[in-house]
Amino acid sequence: MHQRTIAESELIITPRGTIYHLDLGPEHLADTVITVGDPGRVKEVTKYFDRIEHKAHHREFITHTGYVGKKRISVISTGIGTGNIDIVLNELDVLANIDLATRQVKPHRHALNIIRLGSSGALQADVPVDSLVVSSHGIGLDNIMHYYNFSNSDNERYILDNFEQHTGMNGKVILPYIAEASISLRKHFGAGYIHGITITCPGFYGPQGRLLRGPLAFPHLLDALNTFQCGNDRITNFEMETSAIYGLGKLLGHNCLSISAIVANRVQKTFSKDGAKAIDEMIKHSLTIIERI
Repeated sequence: MHQRTIAESELIITPRGTIYHLDLGPEHLADTVITVGDPGRVKEVTKYFDRIEHKAHHREFITHTGYVGKKRISVISTGIGTGNIDIVLNELDVLANIDLATRQVKPHRHALNIIRLGSSGALQADVPVDSLVVSSHGIGLDNIMHYYNFSNSDNERYILDNFEQHTGMNGKVILPYIAEASISLRKHFGAGYIHGITITCPGFYGPQGRLLRGPLAFPHLLDALNTFQCGNDRITNFEMETSAIYGLGKLLGHNCLSISAIVANRVQKTFSKDGAKAIDEMIKHSLTIIERI
């Protein structure tokens, strides 16, 4: 069967042989990848590394690849939002599964472990600020996965159907999608982590129900998210990247997990007194687990 060669306009490679946005070559990427939204957070993760072998910086995409003990890890900043996740996840997959010299897909698929370490707002009163949440599923209120030929498992579809009915979003301008975390990664994060569904929003203000001067089209969104229950599954938090990481990870065959430090509780209307410390504790605790995976 004839192998498709990907055109230069579709796969942009720099004269140095690196993928365009991330400015990385395949040799710079570890099999375990930690993503962070804030470019400044990359060094906050890699300050705990034993050594760093490579650094790259292009736009908001900063990468450090190095070692914790014998574990090789790449830490990459994505910036905010699912649009950036579309770039990062696709370019990580390119580095793992496409030959940059021939522009052809490699014959054997290579799966990465991709773990997001981010910040988030809680949607339940019993998910306090400074706690850690592991996302069992990501429900996206953005549109990223609707641009791909993406299908759901029966369980994912069941949760999504219940969610659309509960929130009244069925038939509305927002068309939610859902994707599940990697079970093989999720099982490692038990004690010290709260598990629940994460909502991914395409913005910080109106899409997350913050009323400033612009009137809201969904003024009761927070109440609907807070009261959603499907079997034992409930919504614990929301942020701006998880659903796209899970959706694209599933589509491309990678193992993905999202972990969040809770810096705000929207039900209790509280905010962390020291969000930087909460994020640092998440990084330290999670790295000790990631090193063993």
